[in-house]
This record gives sequence, structure tokens and C-alpha cells, in this order.
Amino acid sequence: MEESISGFKLHGTWGEVVEHGERITRALHEAGASGDDFDEWDEWRPKAHERLGEDVNQKTAEQASVGEGEGEKAGKNPDDDLRTAGEKLSESYEKAEQGDNEGAMERWQDSIGYVARAADSASRKAMRAVESTVYQKVMTQLAPYYFDNELVSANIQKTTRGERPEFIFEVNVNDDELKEQVSTRLGEYEDSIDRWHVDTEKKTETAEAVDGVEPPEPKGTTRSTTN
Repeated sequence: MEESISGFKLHGTWGEVVEHGERITRALHEAGASGDDFDEWDEWRPKAHERLGEDVNQKTAEQASVGEGEGEKAGKNPDDDLRTAGEKLSESYEKAEQGDNEGAMERWQDSIGYVARAADSASRKAMRAVESTVYQKVMTQLAPYYFDNELVSANIQKTTRGERPEFIFEVNVNDDELKEQVSTRLGEYEDSIDRWHVDTEKKTETAEAVDGVEPPEPKGTTRSTTN
């Protein structure tokens, strides 16, 4: 493993990059990382039974997807918001006729807000309708598979050296203090753990499961052993 200001980088087989991800995940957990960002990272990181060009590709596309806007989070579709915008506009006219200029302005601003939210929801839906296919078919041919949230930034790509494929996996912890703690724990693992049992799924049977690399044998739920 190479450590630099940009992160923890490893060149190796699929099994080695899977182990790299597991060690960093364990170090993050021991350093107190938790919550949605940690769970997202734990889900995305490469697994022994996965294929880079299929499983990690799909997870990267999903992670890169345009998120929900305020309207979608509220469970409203564009038609709902446009209907509400019309109601607010009618109320604005009524307030104006009653001489309530302040109330009229308030309703008018509400109407504009609902129109904007409807437009936002519609554009997000249109983007999501095409982005997954475009990303998986085009973008991953041009750039590494990547992950990014407030906790971790990472990327992985496949290279060819000799007869067997090799992978480059770089992970950066975005908080400097947490990154230092992770670095310390990774060093401790190197000193104290002789063998690391990579997590696998029971139905991993062929080398094709990891782009031509023979996966390690399942070891139950134990991640590591010490001698």
C-alpha cells in the first residue's frame, strides 16, 4: 500500500484490493465512523464475489445518480406542485382584491416556489431516465469507477500487467483527523495481522466472478486472525 496526501493506494489482484477496502472499512469503524456515509461506503466498496464491470459499475452509476429534490423528498410530483402553485396564485389575486397587499405578495411568492419545485422535480426525473445507461455504457469507459461522499472518496480501475489483470484502488478519508487515525490503525494491522480473511459469499464458484481472478475461499464471518 502507498500512502500519500491523496489517500491510501494499492496496486494488486482483486483479492488484494478487496482486502484493502475491508481494512480501511474496519479502521474507519474502529475510529468511530458511522451513519449513512459509512453505510454507503461499506455498500460500494468492492466485494470478493463481485465483478468490476458489472457490480461495481452498477453501484457507481447508482451512487452518481442525481439525488431527489425537495419536491420528491416531500412525496410530490410536478403535477401536484403545479396544481398547488395555481391555488396559491388564485389566493394571491383574492388577497390583492381585498387590499391585503402583503398577503397577496406572500401567496405569489409561494406560487413561484411551487413552480420552481415542479420544474426541479421534472428535470431530475428526466436526468435519471437516461443517466444510468449513459454512465454505465460511456463514462466508465473513460474514467475509473469512483465513489464520493463526505466521509470517503475512492476510485478503482483495471490495468493489465502480464497475463493476469491488476487493479489500482485508491481511497481517501476526507476528514484529516479521521484519516490520521485510519492510517495509524492500518499500520497496526500490518504489524499484528498475519492473515486477513476476505469476506466472500457462499455462491462464489468461478474465476469469472472477479474478472478472471480466483477468489479466496470463504472463511465464515471472521475478518482476520492473529498468530
